[in-house]
Amino acid sequence: MNEIEITILSIVIMIALGYILKRLDFLSEDDITPLNKIVMNILLPCMIFSALFSADLSAIHKLGVLPIAIICSSFIVGIISFIILKKLGFEDKRLWSVLVTVMIANTAFMGYPVNLGVFGDAGFLRAIFCDLGTTSIFLILSLLLVLKFGGTPRAAVKDILLFPPLWAVVLGIIFNLYNIPIGPVVDNVVNYLGDGAIPLIMISLGLSINLGGLKWNKDMVCFTSIMKLFIFPIVMFAFVTVFHFTGYEYTIAIVEAAMPSGMLSLMLAVNYGLDYHLTSDCILMNTVFSLVTLPIIISLL
Repeated sequence: MNEIEITILSIVIMIALGYILKRLDFLSEDDITPLNKIVMNILLPCMIFSALFSADLSAIHKLGVLPIAIICSSFIVGIISFIILKKLGFEDKRLWSVLVTVMIANTAFMGYPVNLGVFGDAGFLRAIFCDLGTTSIFLILSLLLVLKFGGTPRAAVKDILLFPPLWAVVLGIIFNLYNIPIGPVVDNVVNYLGDGAIPLIMISLGLSINLGGLKWNKDMVCFTSIMKLFIFPIVMFAFVTVFHFTGYEYTIAIVEAAMPSGMLSLMLAVNYGLDYHLTSDCILMNTVFSLVTLPIIISLL
């Protein structure tokens, strides 16, 4: 087996473990929220900080183009989807419930383990910078949804500013560039906690799988899967080709664009009173489909 097959199979097994534990009533969907809180607030920030703290950031000027690539590709795909959904006569809340799943990629929960497993530390570092683009899209969509459906821009900005993975990026870069020591004990604790992020992420994804979503919202599941898993990476391929990306920047940008819809889109759907059941179904099903499409796209690169 090659590295791609080993990584994807490992991820499938961990996701399947979560699903099996749910079927055995050992864990339930009610456990998803506390697991995700642990991951998002503790384990994932430690994983990001550890990677950035020890990384070679001498090429940070090249890494900085990755968030821009993600943002531009996301908005191109978002505009195309918006036009199609408008022509189909979707009312606003249902339209935006679908749109957020198309525009927000799972550049962290799926992107980190895939790129780390296939491309090593170099791939993981670039995945972190791609995820900065996703975080920016989340902020922009939060502000748009506030203006569209009510709420306060201040609350939306506050959510982003208190987003632990974002601070992990900022602190990781600062501590690295200024050679700020953290000591062996803190270093060990951060590494131990960071190592737990990927298994819990995968188990949480397994707990969230509900195959009934394909039946309940079949048309929109198909639409979002096509836009997210095929059109998004094609747009990214065009972008990185036109702007002459090379090496890992070229490869990781396309791989991250091929990730399924991110869980942050569900957060937006819940916070702004959208059809979050539709959003959830689309996220979960194209996550399942991505286990087939991702290996194909990676092998083509």
